[in-house]
Amino acid sequence: FDGKQLQAYQGDTLASAMLASNVKVVARSFKYHRPRGVYSAGAEEPCALVHIGEGARGEPNVRATSAEAFDGMKASGQHAYPNVRFDLGAVTGLFSPFIAAGFYYKTFIGLTKGTKFWMLCEKHIRRAAGMGRAPEGADPDTYEKINTYCDILIIGAGATGLSAALAAGRAGASVIVAEQDFALGGALLSSPINGEIDEWLKTMIDELRALPNVSILTRAVVFGAYEKDVFGIVQNNNNENNPRQRYIVARAKQAVLATGAIERPLVFANNDLPGVMLANAARAYLNRHAVLAGKNIVVAANNDSAHAAARELSQAGANVKLIDARPALPAAAMSELKNANVEVITASGVIKATGWQSVSGALIGEVDDNGILRGKTQKISCDLIAVAGGWNPAVHLWSQRRGKLQYDAARQCFVPATKTDGIMHFAEDAAQGFESGKQAATNTGAKPPLSSPLPLGEPSSPFPPGRAGVGNWSRELSKVWLITPHKNKTPAKAFVDLQHDVTLADIDLAHREGYRAAEHAKRYTTSAMANDQGKTSAVNTAARLATLRGEAISDVGIPTFRPPYTPITIGAITARKCGMHFHPLRRTPLHEWHQQRGAKFIEASAWLRPWYYPKDGETLRDASIREAEHTRAHAGIIDIGTLGKIAVQGPDAAELLNLLYVNEWRTLTPGRLRYGVMLREDGFAMDDGATARIADDEYFMTTTTANAARVLSFAEKMLQTQWQNLRAHVTSITDQWAAFAVAGPKSRDILNKVLRDADLSPQSFQPNDAKRAFINGIPVRVHRLSFSGELAFEIYAPSANAVQAWRAIMQAGEEFNLQPYGTEAMGIMRIEKGHPTGAEIDGNTTLNDLGFAKLASDKKPFVGSVLRNRPALLSEHRHRLVGLEINTPLPLPQAGGGRGEGVPAGSLIYARDAKPQGRGDGWISSTTYSPTLKKHIALAFVKNGAARKGEVVRVVDFVGNGEWHATIVPRCFYDPENLRQNA
Repeated sequence: FDGKQLQAYQGDTLASAMLASNVKVVARSFKYHRPRGVYSAGAEEPCALVHIGEGARGEPNVRATSAEAFDGMKASGQHAYPNVRFDLGAVTGLFSPFIAAGFYYKTFIGLTKGTKFWMLCEKHIRRAAGMGRAPEGADPDTYEKINTYCDILIIGAGATGLSAALAAGRAGASVIVAEQDFALGGALLSSPINGEIDEWLKTMIDELRALPNVSILTRAVVFGAYEKDVFGIVQNNNNENNPRQRYIVARAKQAVLATGAIERPLVFANNDLPGVMLANAARAYLNRHAVLAGKNIVVAANNDSAHAAARELSQAGANVKLIDARPALPAAAMSELKNANVEVITASGVIKATGWQSVSGALIGEVDDNGILRGKTQKISCDLIAVAGGWNPAVHLWSQRRGKLQYDAARQCFVPATKTDGIMHFAEDAAQGFESGKQAATNTGAKPPLSSPLPLGEPSSPFPPGRAGVGNWSRELSKVWLITPHKNKTPAKAFVDLQHDVTLADIDLAHREGYRAAEHAKRYTTSAMANDQGKTSAVNTAARLATLRGEAISDVGIPTFRPPYTPITIGAITARKCGMHFHPLRRTPLHEWHQQRGAKFIEASAWLRPWYYPKDGETLRDASIREAEHTRAHAGIIDIGTLGKIAVQGPDAAELLNLLYVNEWRTLTPGRLRYGVMLREDGFAMDDGATARIADDEYFMTTTTANAARVLSFAEKMLQTQWQNLRAHVTSITDQWAAFAVAGPKSRDILNKVLRDADLSPQSFQPNDAKRAFINGIPVRVHRLSFSGELAFEIYAPSANAVQAWRAIMQAGEEFNLQPYGTEAMGIMRIEKGHPTGAEIDGNTTLNDLGFAKLASDKKPFVGSVLRNRPALLSEHRHRLVGLEINTPLPLPQAGGGRGEGVPAGSLIYARDAKPQGRGDGWISSTTYSPTLKKHIALAFVKNGAARKGEVVRVVDFVGNGEWHATIVPRCFYDPENLRQNA
């Protein structure tokens, strides 16, 4: 840790190894950078947050109390400079009176009457905030996400959970036991060595592991409980084998919450010093890890559960003083403590912890029933203050499911406000756990055996009194959890939430300023937020509010606990859905060929498409411009296999297309194709594409890449719900057919060399013709269709023969200098030609907006035919698609840029002399540098654009802070007479 070698035994945690090596300061606090040490022994740890690992394998904010030690482990302190032992950030503590709760709002917004000063300071504040740094670089580990199902999910493997699992397992139900520790046993692992307890635990575990219907997950934290009995679990792998973590989504018919309880701190001045620790944690380190956390120990308590810790620490060789806030203890308890050489001081409390970077003493004094000092104080030398303020059942998962909580005055804690109800159970001991397991099994339909006792008879026999930690208290929590030297005076630096440096003074301030509800005080002070989630702070915060409000704790309540129960890594959440696995990716049959030619790929919907083919270190801009110019001068070929392809078949296939598309399809003859646009039911454009008629009862439809599934689904829906009388059906054939377009003035010459049984002469193969042909014996379909504005042909080949057909064309094109081009060059050429794509047909545009109104037939109904004529959609004030020529000189784009450099898409358009504010008169949808025109051009939607041709407008990019002048022109920039594509 921080370069210091630590010795550990197998089964140690980083925290236990630190304590064994006398490492006191392990972290710094969030706001004031105060030194912090190990405070607990489990997932409730608020202080000992460290960075585990190095480089890309590093993980910040790991609780040292839960980090299982292993050989070669490397850990470091965080949130400190230069290190946690000497942190220059501690200077912020000097300004603590000025940075109390809510100071962000009052200082940077309230006092400055606006946000300008806040915006100036925000970046510095954010740089100082946070707890650790995320690792940089690609994570070398892998993660998994799986779904699992079970009849019963048992959360926790202490005495309660194991008993419930055994009962349900014996009944034959499928059971999953999830335990966050790497060992089973829960609180039993923190008890002294006891042959009877150890034998009981071993017998339970052996029988459970022998049951084939019981699965036991260790190192598995159930972090979230969601609707319909869905639970989120993250399981850690403690070795170098992958996966590092496994994210499990568990769906259960029943769940048993056997999550135990968390010891509650006492609050006094400087209660955050390293060397202040929960009493049960000191007991756990002693009994489980053989680590004595101190030699001179003060145990500060207000309940009986601390007595066991005091006795055991004393018997291990420590000098122990028990400071109990209660006026007197039972005679039996006094006798046991005396026999263990524990000095007992009653009616007293710790007023303040003293020391520099760790505890060196405790200031104690006699207190009254309200915890107020009523006499002189004395200082006791010590190196450990073990605090025991009672217990809070771990009800986080119950609360996450919107389960109600109620205050149990007898046990001084919040518990579920319902009894066992067969849906989710809260079990406090092994006996109830066993009954809960049987009941849960019964509710799932299993039949527990009539007689199935736990090992060793009654489950309570191995456990000492007060095993649940609830203790016997003599007065209300709100009067004894806080020790203060003066009435109505809050002690300095008495922390309620140790993770966020929330003090009693902050809670008092929140109350004075009106944040008196538990949820409001939580957000104003940040108490019980982040990975603490109120484990050690929620009830104490509620108790303070109750005192200030003069009400009972039950009337104040505690904030809702939210998932995750403990922090989970981004890696676990994303699992394998990262990088190229972020979502399912599809590859065309030619993908490997493109890879071999050095193509750079881009994601297009669910597909990977060749973006550009760089040569000699070319940038995206250089390569795409070269490819576009080459295609226009010679010939280019592009893989368009990602287009959606749908077979429309049946006697009524033409009628189906008539209803789907705005234009007429019954008049299309076999061997011809037609461009069409389809609308949604609300009259807005949904998709466009070309469809060829193969025969009288069969059409070959193509859609855009992004909308292939949507169009197919829409057609199927309409056939099943609205047009059930039509004798037609649709079938996706996208995967069956590969497709590539050969474009450029030499494209006909190239295909004449390789195509057989197809006359490509201008007289025999006119625009929008579709023919069958062969390439080296491979049957293909050839469409004369241009997206680039050049003479072009689309070739559709069976996917299994795609590579053969492509290579044959490439070989035939060698003498004509045929080169492949990617989607970036295709985008340049389509903008030059004025073709709309998904950037224009984005679900918000109509036929009129796109300039396609003449396509729509007025002799037939079609989807959207009525609603497209709504007056608002026909208004002359709507934005119409136009072209823009950028007049302002632009610097050449920098290396690595694409066609969008210069004037970015999304820039707003204003009248030339208008002030650039509001939405303006329109926006740019697509933009490029045109190598043909030698200028930047764009497609844009401009209000009443058709009537504004020739007008100079103002283009503003508010994001990049750029501004240009542009002239509105027709959207077809290149060969408006279509002479080249009709050659």
